[in-house]
Amino acid sequence: MADRVLDRVMAIAEHLREQALEAERLGQLPDETVKALKAVGAIRLLQPKQYNGFEVHPREFAETVMAVASLDPASGWITGVVGVHPYQLGYADPKVAEEIWGTDTDTWVASPYAPQGVAKPVDGGYIFNGRWQFSSGTDACDWIFLGAMVGDADGRPLMPPKMLHMILPRRDYEIVEDSWNVVGLRGTGSKDIIVKDAFVPSYRTMNATEVMDGTTQRRAGMTETLYLMPWSTMFPLGISSATIGIAEGALAAHLDYQRERVGATGTAIKDDPYVMHAIGEAAADIKITKFMSELAQFCVIARCFAHRTFDRGNIRHLRADMEMNEFETMPEPRGF
Repeated sequence: MADRVLDRVMAIAEHLREQALEAERLGQLPDETVKALKAVGAIRLLQPKQYNGFEVHPREFAETVMAVASLDPASGWITGVVGVHPYQLGYADPKVAEEIWGTDTDTWVASPYAPQGVAKPVDGGYIFNGRWQFSSGTDACDWIFLGAMVGDADGRPLMPPKMLHMILPRRDYEIVEDSWNVVGLRGTGSKDIIVKDAFVPSYRTMNATEVMDGTTQRRAGMTETLYLMPWSTMFPLGISSATIGIAEGALAAHLDYQRERVGATGTAIKDDPYVMHAIGEAAADIKITKFMSELAQFCVIARCFAHRTFDRGNIRHLRADMEMNEFETMPEPRGF
């Protein structure tokens, strides 16, 4: 797109940097930051065009998440995690997308997916109960994905297990305040969630295994490469991209801090070979991690074009392919 979300993010870079301490103090993103991220379309990167989304290439999504995270770790983490959910809604039952985005295409959806709830089958759907941790950005979200195990009539998980992704509106779950007391990333507000006897209609559930391996996408008739990507690669992409961006931001902050410093011996820190060695190692680690992330995306997209699903065996083959190609395709090292 001519006016990329990444360019819009860089236009509010100073604001994202400046609000970081306030986000840490509040234990969630300030309302003004949420408004700013909505205004630039950060969470609509993978959203269907039908609902004012951009449907960008996974690489552009990753680059944007890295950029946000380098400016403010909490905002970047939320962009990576909450930003993946519109991709999954793209191949959910069409009624769900209309419920969520029909009146406001900037509505955000939270998670987590860990199957810490039990869904008991009833006529037309499930009765759902459970408690979950780590719902990043949840205060700014009006809907949520939650992981569940299908249960029997007594609410006990069935064996062999069957996992579902349940989609609930804000009225059907409780955010547990004061449940995110941590040292770092306080601004993500990754609080606990409680659901008590909520009815979830069948059309607002998705088979977790089939979502992860890409079967659901094909059954939904998706043809766009983005929506053929299996969840098992897209969700980790959001998290890993945020982590890389945080590392880039930390390195940049360190360089900025050290640039004018002078050591006890009178030597400028920037001329200290030991410091420069450590900085060089950190920069190289970040660079190769970004390269491996791009290589993984390339391998996954190639398999999508071959119309393959992603069971555990295919994922093992993917990892083997990456290891074989790692040194053959590694770019030439450059000076810092």
